[in-house]
Amino acid sequence: MRAPGFWAIRKPTALARALQPAGMVYGAITARRMRREGARVGAPVVCVGNFVAGGAGKTPAAMALARMLIADGRHVAFLSRGYGGARRAEPLLVDPAVHGAALVGDEPLLLAAIAPCWVGPDRVASARRAVAAGADVLLLDDGLQNPALAKDLAFAVVDGEAGFGNGLCVPAGPLRAPLAAQTPLVGALVVVGGDDEAAPSIARAAPGRPVFAASLEPDALAAAPLIGREVVAFAGIARPEKFYATLRRIGAQIVATRDFPDHHPFTPREIDALIEEAARRLAILVTTEKDRIRLGPKYARAVATLPVTLRFEEPQRVKGMLLRALR
Repeated sequence: MRAPGFWAIRKPTALARALQPAGMVYGAITARRMRREGARVGAPVVCVGNFVAGGAGKTPAAMALARMLIADGRHVAFLSRGYGGARRAEPLLVDPAVHGAALVGDEPLLLAAIAPCWVGPDRVASARRAVAAGADVLLLDDGLQNPALAKDLAFAVVDGEAGFGNGLCVPAGPLRAPLAAQTPLVGALVVVGGDDEAAPSIARAAPGRPVFAASLEPDALAAAPLIGREVVAFAGIARPEKFYATLRRIGAQIVATRDFPDHHPFTPREIDALIEEAARRLAILVTTEKDRIRLGPKYARAVATLPVTLRFEEPQRVKGMLLRALR
């Protein structure tokens, strides 16, 4: 899905106000569901979620936290719903050598490169499979609003530029539930990107919660061939403009962009058109790591990728909080 433009306008528009009663009902239902008591499965659960519908950097944040835990000697497993993949009843352990995005979703394939990743709609069943397979820490990618599992620590990832949009609940705005209902259930906020005022401004919306600033840093080796080169960029993520800004930051010269909805299943016709456009302009065709996964092997070879890694400004503070929660 692509977020409606009026969600991002800080002062609610007339359309947002008209939808506000529906948003209040939706938010109240979600808030009530979030307060339910979750199940314990024999291993601590760390949730990486967000307050709003759409992307904020949850998957890169989950990967960064997993690396911290693995470096500390923990046996980590990811739990994911597998958004964009095939429907299933039983949990499935993702195998990147066998499974494709159409089966398990795009984000689980990224996660599985770091640690075992289980996908399935039943988070408790996935968690029990992961623990039985040897996991001693479970990282829940998304799921802040899902009460099925008891969470020992929850991080809310916030886009430093988008913030909370107009501050209203779906469908009037981007919030999944009122902030006042969500912030008591998280241990800390992770603010990704934005200017120097982003983190302090967002912190005021969640008093008493630690705020960790972070940024998405492009891979230097992947960036090198793009520096100074003309590129045709495309992305099917929640905010494609963030990807384009990263390309400009490394020195790539963008000559055309093409936006697609988040998790968009690319068709051969769409990719052929993009390849032809890049060839016509004598430019490099480039996309995100998440989008490249959905292209399939045939087309992936024709497209350059710019992976990014989430970097915390104060990693030791983050790691300290993680380890205290696990104790």
